[in-house]
Amino acid sequence: MSLFAKEERELLRRAQPLAARMRPRDLTEFIGQSHLMGQGQLLRRLIDADRVGSVILYGPPGTGKTTLAHVIARATRRHFAELSAVLHGVKELREINKVTFIEG
Repeated sequence: MSLFAKEERELLRRAQPLAARMRPRDLTEFIGQSHLMGQGQLLRRLIDADRVGSVILYGPPGTGKTTLAHVIARATRRHFAELSAVLHGVKELREINKVTFIEG
């Protein structure tokens, strides 16, 4: 651990683009998708109970898929792996599943 770790983290945070700094960090900051994330809705209940299994999010760019995935990852104790269908294929998905099943 670096003596200046706190300062380094703060400098890295400030160097991020505004969109990254404004991104919701937990469920209380996440707005939208109330049919999934609202109190009493299925996904919200799964997150609150820490029982989220595999989730595949799809939709056009800029709709909050990555943000929602990060919020879920922070709210649960589940393994989190970020993949993009544009950048990754079946090989990477199988590798992640193998690691998850061995570790999980």
